[in-house]
Amino acid sequence: MRFEPGMLVRHPDRADWGLGQVQSAIGAKVTVNFENGGKVVINLANVVLIPVFTAR
Repeated sequence: MRFEPGMLVRHPDRADWGLGQVQSAIGAKVTVNFENGGKVVINLANVVLIPVFTAR
């Protein structure tokens, strides 16, 4: 899956981080700003982010 700035995602292993918004995506590295986890750089080779199509 291709991640674009503005997309909403969740981390599969860190539900406590809450909803995240993609800030940037360069190759396999995606920077996400999570509600409770702050800004995190995710390597897509290690983590499969879950896209969220509607905010709840």
